[in-house]
Amino acid sequence: MANIKKVVLAYSGGLDTSVILKWLQENYGCEVVTFTADLGQGEELEPARKKAQMLGVKEIFIEDLREEFVADYVFPMFRANALYEGVYLLGTSIARPLIAKRQIEIAKQVGADAVAHGATGKGNDQVRFELSYYANKPDIKIIAPWREWDLTSRTKLIDYAEKNQIPVAKDKRGEAPYSVDANLLHTSSEGKVLEDPSQPAPEYVYQRTVSPEDAPNAPTFVEIEFLKGDPIAIDGVKMSPAQILTRLNELGGKNGIGRLDLVENRFVGMKSRGVYETPGGTILLVAHRAIESITLDREACHLKDELMPKYASLIYYGFWFAPERLMLQALIDKSQEHVEGKVRLKLYKGNVFVMGRESNKSLYSMSHVTFEEDSVYDQKDAQGFIKLNALRLRIGNAKL
Repeated sequence: MANIKKVVLAYSGGLDTSVILKWLQENYGCEVVTFTADLGQGEELEPARKKAQMLGVKEIFIEDLREEFVADYVFPMFRANALYEGVYLLGTSIARPLIAKRQIEIAKQVGADAVAHGATGKGNDQVRFELSYYANKPDIKIIAPWREWDLTSRTKLIDYAEKNQIPVAKDKRGEAPYSVDANLLHTSSEGKVLEDPSQPAPEYVYQRTVSPEDAPNAPTFVEIEFLKGDPIAIDGVKMSPAQILTRLNELGGKNGIGRLDLVENRFVGMKSRGVYETPGGTILLVAHRAIESITLDREACHLKDELMPKYASLIYYGFWFAPERLMLQALIDKSQEHVEGKVRLKLYKGNVFVMGRESNKSLYSMSHVTFEEDSVYDQKDAQGFIKLNALRLRIGNAKL
């Protein structure tokens, strides 16, 4: 790896990646190109540019990827109703393949022979980044400083930063209370005050949602319109994918929706505790399942639900670009051809209630399910249906 001449670093401008930038220059003697992706994390990104310039970086990429993130990554995932271990909406997991893909594209553009990331050797992100790197450029060289250097504590990172005149934010002096990752889909908080799963998360950990107890006493009503499984309008107003998720985040956040305190199984083998906020995504999941309930055939719906845990695990583990994920996506997208219509929801103190759903492609037939007299269904047909389904049970138990 000593012959690396140019590396593209996934750069946030924070303490860790700023130290990594300087460390790469010192230990590899290579030119560093920085790439900062705006995925809707809600932070000002220009300070990252200024810090990179201060550290001597000549090629700096800061790109707004919010629309691509939602349209090409978040929405395809939500067509599958994906939940890892039954509850996690995969907010961190789904962001990594886009960052990695764009990082490789920049590496090709500037003629870099390596890429670098700031993920630690204990977590899932190192796997997600690197599987995506290799899928997009099989011969790429990867530098993962946390697996190489001896800066194994926050104190050592700060000492290194001060020694090299790297600005350190005052709130980073000493032990940070917890680690945060954010994008337009969610916020994720881990570590420090959250490491003991027997203790509740302090209220200050939550950044996007009010406590359900403090949410308004009056409910909020919202209507979401879908086309081919994707939301296209809120309350009759057409919006872009990123605009839709932003609006749903606002509605969910003020109503205390989308909080999750989870102990999950990491791909690398350990359990970890994370506190997540996914207000817009939580609303979207309920709405999408509601519109599917009237537009999807029973067996198509059940097959999707059977495949979903596998699909979710592939995203969590980092296999977004793997052939099996692409195969499953093709099946899922096929199922969404007639998933269109409107869903009305009530948002109230951390809850999302379905108030109604309608579609021109609805498979729901009131004439068949009515308890009143009808002329489309002969109830006597059920007798033969039941007897045929009971045949193997009757034969089997007759032998006992």
